[in-house]
Amino acid sequence: MFTVTIADEAARYDNFRTVLDTGKHTQVVAMTLQAGEDIGAEVHPDNDQVLIFTEGSATAEVGGETREVVAGDMVVVPAGAQHNFTNTGSGTLRLVTVYGPPDHAPDTVHRTKAEAEAAEAKGEDDPPESS
Repeated sequence: MFTVTIADEAARYDNFRTVLDTGKHTQVVAMTLQAGEDIGAEVHPDNDQVLIFTEGSATAEVGGETREVVAGDMVVVPAGAQHNFTNTGSGTLRLVTVYGPPDHAPDTVHRTKAEAEAAEAKGEDDPPESS
């Protein structure tokens, strides 16, 4: 069993991305974005994604729609939808995202967005094979 108090767990990490738990069908990841930083526009063709914001404010762009989100909000990104999230506050943006199925290698930690992009480009952040 994996159980946490979500806001407390998200506050423990200052990394861009920290994989907290990887199961057969889902993966839980804490993310931290600095003021003005974005996740980066992307599409997950085979992954649904649920993002739960625990601190700060952001612009959410999903499938051509744009909304402002704050701590306590949740956004669902269906597989195949282009999306990006940008920290619009002056402080840290913290969130936890759940992927179904997993999208990153288990136990992944990327301190910065640049580190995450480099690992992905090298194929060092592949999710586990589903069986």
